[in-house]
Amino acid sequence: MDWLTDWKIPIGKSAKRAFDGLQDVGEPFFDWLSWLMEGMIEIILAVLQTPLHLPGTLDDGTRGWVPLYGEEYHPLLVIAVFVALTWVLQRNWKTALLVLVGFLFILNQGYWEETAESLTLVLSAAFVCMALGVPIGIMAARRPRLYTWMRPVLDLMQTLPTFVYLIPAIVFFGIGMVPGLIATVIFVLPAPIRLTHLGISRTPLALKEAAQAFGATPRQLLWKVELPWALPQIMTGLNQTIMLSLSMVVIAALVGADGLGVPVVRALNTVNTALGFESGFIIVVVAIILDRMLRVERK
Repeated sequence: MDWLTDWKIPIGKSAKRAFDGLQDVGEPFFDWLSWLMEGMIEIILAVLQTPLHLPGTLDDGTRGWVPLYGEEYHPLLVIAVFVALTWVLQRNWKTALLVLVGFLFILNQGYWEETAESLTLVLSAAFVCMALGVPIGIMAARRPRLYTWMRPVLDLMQTLPTFVYLIPAIVFFGIGMVPGLIATVIFVLPAPIRLTHLGISRTPLALKEAAQAFGATPRQLLWKVELPWALPQIMTGLNQTIMLSLSMVVIAALVGADGLGVPVVRALNTVNTALGFESGFIIVVVAIILDRMLRVERK
């Protein structure tokens, strides 16, 4: 079989040359993207971890920014906001109670800081994926030939081992939360694209014909017929985006991303069964909370 291996197709070398060229040519763009992602991460993390401050008099008598409440009470305020959001979305007191109990359990276990960091990664990835995935899914539903060309790319993005994404992410963005976020977005992005495409393309023809008969423009058809019909699928895409992002928490910890993946990796390195099960169970609780918050069913 030497005659076959002697003519090895240079996939790895070609990929390395491509990434080296991108690094040289696109350095300003990658620096700008890293700055943008870091800013988004810092804003979300500040909301989840930093108490509100108002102008006032400090303990030494000088004027400055005084916390509106004690720092130890900030997690309770964040939990209250999540519970209120759950009630607004679900109108179900049992779901709101489940969210409350889940977050109080996380506080009881002492994992609030790690949970806030993981939520920052998950929410950032969800925002980027939905901002990109929904428009691309709509465009693919309107252009079937485009989706035919996109499908192999989406399959590749979902089936390529996630560890492979970490290598170029480290090359372009270094160590920290940003490469973990970029790798998560690449792995997760096909889910909202596929589900948005499914929802838009499955809109009943009778509904579209009725709207067009009443003189609806293509824009009105999208906003008043197709998007409302596809909303459950789009929300399912958001749900899947969050679940897949949580599955990347541990992997992102390998490139310096903070969060619940850090104690899991530490437990693996030290063969600490208690720490591993504890932190892993917290990830499950966060997944259940977010799943119940965002579940939408067609009525």
